[in-house]
Amino acid sequence: MALVNDNFLRLPGSYLFAEIAQRVSTYKTAHPSHKVISLGIGDVTRPLAPAVIKALQDATVEMASEKTMRGYAPYYGYDFLLDAICKNDFAQYNIPIGTDEIFVSDGAKSDTGNIGDILSTDNVVAVTDPVYPVYVDTNVIAGRAGTLTDERWSRIEYLPCTAANNFTPELPSRHVDIIYLCYPNNPTGTTLSKTELKKWVEYAAKNDAIILYDAAYEAFITEKDVPHSIFEIEGAKEVAIEFRSFSKTAGFTGVRCGYTVIPKDVKALSADGKKVSLGELWKRRQSTKFNGTAYIVQRAAEAVYSPEGKGQIRETIDYYLENAKIIQTGLEKAGHKTFGGINAPYIWLQTPKGQSSWEYFDFLLNQLQIVTTPGSGFGKSGEGFVRLTAFGNRAETIEAVERIVK
Repeated sequence: MALVNDNFLRLPGSYLFAEIAQRVSTYKTAHPSHKVISLGIGDVTRPLAPAVIKALQDATVEMASEKTMRGYAPYYGYDFLLDAICKNDFAQYNIPIGTDEIFVSDGAKSDTGNIGDILSTDNVVAVTDPVYPVYVDTNVIAGRAGTLTDERWSRIEYLPCTAANNFTPELPSRHVDIIYLCYPNNPTGTTLSKTELKKWVEYAAKNDAIILYDAAYEAFITEKDVPHSIFEIEGAKEVAIEFRSFSKTAGFTGVRCGYTVIPKDVKALSADGKKVSLGELWKRRQSTKFNGTAYIVQRAAEAVYSPEGKGQIRETIDYYLENAKIIQTGLEKAGHKTFGGINAPYIWLQTPKGQSSWEYFDFLLNQLQIVTTPGSGFGKSGEGFVRLTAFGNRAETIEAVERIVK
């Protein structure tokens, strides 16, 4: 009989957001007349920008003509999108990234999960705690995690991010090979300054480690000392891989597009001691397992960088940031302790004393009909918090805050 990958069986319980969805569904079924407001899963609610819609429509029309229709997309992205990314996301920060170092995909979640395909299972992984669950779960599936004891995997190095250390992780106490960093952070909404991020680049260079840097929320940055890209830090192009997404930036959660940057100088060792380009391995991985992002989607992503698209998307991001301000200001005035929300669409809310993350989640759902995300679902250091998102519509966001305040 065929055998399964037993690592899947080692994953504890269900995926965090699947568990939340189940609890919310159960509540709605039992209380069909109650109005439930979601400040939980970070899905967008604002419509796609008009410039993006027009690009989708125009590209779709092209697909109706034999002369202009497109088949398989290039494995790594169309030149028109690669050029737009280089010019708008990196050149403006004086970062020399080439189009052959960018790989367009269906989103950052896929890439942060799949990047492990080109990395040995012998590597020691470090993650901040709390952490986006995909980073840990995909390493469990790959066989890098070890055994689970007291909510932590034995072969993973956890870097606690708490109120006590201002949510700034300390450098690992032991040697690690792979470091996951997400800034602006999901779930805490906090950031690292350029000085703080420089420490990690220096650590990686000194210890021959690779930083996997998730910059999915960089468009929400408002403060000057917060880097939009890890490649703003000198030396990062030798030690870091960066993941970007159009999902939260441009509302592409239902369209699916993102990209990964692997500079040519990022290398790792093969079993025989040779230095191997990770970019070349990723090319091989993508051409084997991925057939390219759809043409119409890439045209839509290109429109994000048009003058019209930039203005329209800026309005949407500002809308979400205003929601974050409403949530944070309202809760702080009511005596609640919050973090984040300034450079990110997430607010990290401390639960009332004596209540666990899931207890407070259940209270907010059952008593106030508000959906949040329990902090403990992001790791042991997330206990005692819930995550609120600013991706709802304005009226419901205000109503949710009023319910909590009362």
